[in-house]
Amino acid sequence: MDAIKILGSLLSSGALSKGGSSGDILGSLIGAALGGSQSQTTQGGGSLGDLLGSVLGGGAGQGSTSGGGLGDLLGGLLGGGKTASSGGGGLGDLLGSVLGGSKGSTSTPTDAKGLEDLLGIGKGSGGLGGLLGGALAKYGQVNNPDVPTPSVNDHSMLPQGIDPQEASMQAELMIKAMINAAKSDGSFDESEQQKILSKLGDVSQDEIDFIRREFSAPLNVQDFANSVPRGMEHQIYAISLSAINLDENSEAQYLGELASALRIDADEANQIHAQLDAPKIFA
Repeated sequence: MDAIKILGSLLSSGALSKGGSSGDILGSLIGAALGGSQSQTTQGGGSLGDLLGSVLGGGAGQGSTSGGGLGDLLGGLLGGGKTASSGGGGLGDLLGSVLGGSKGSTSTPTDAKGLEDLLGIGKGSGGLGGLLGGALAKYGQVNNPDVPTPSVNDHSMLPQGIDPQEASMQAELMIKAMINAAKSDGSFDESEQQKILSKLGDVSQDEIDFIRREFSAPLNVQDFANSVPRGMEHQIYAISLSAINLDENSEAQYLGELASALRIDADEANQIHAQLDAPKIFA
């Protein structure tokens, strides 16, 4: 089971994003990750930006199971998201050449530097930003017929300094976080689950079974929080926001429970919301 590839699939397709504020949050996370990690040297020897340009640019016209090309899918997220790059350009500008010219926004999140810190950008080891960029690159390789398909154990697209086993564990936790958040409104029925599965692209039966198990697992916030290693709490909370549109009281209640279980206080949670331009829900 390739958790890094599945994470890349969920990010690029926006399968677990419910639109509205959650789509903007996902765009902000992806933009910050790619803006900060594109110059990093990968374990395969090249730069992550060049690798993304190769697999996404070459795959922009390739069809996906959801009806659009990979470049179109990711370009839609980037075009709709908020800018989070340190250079101050829109997300479309950041990856315009990679995606064949996506439409970008020129607005900036409330706290771009804080968002980079949240993702561990510029800390030498790649951080969460490097993992998100690597996951997008791997998903692009798998779904682009013009480049070799990487194996489960191929981690050449991850930035140097990232431990592959730790990255796989972190990717699995982020997948679970997004699925748990999607369940929080109480309307996660079979039709919604099937819609998500239809957007995953080229995945194995084992990977489909893993996603289905997470769909059907009881939502236990405390048990999930207990599985999150120290130092990853804020990132897990942030990625959870990308699957919540905050238009239901149940979703806000879930975030409150998650923050408490992750030992994140109200001020810290509000800072994360501000960094992602998400509505504040904590007094």
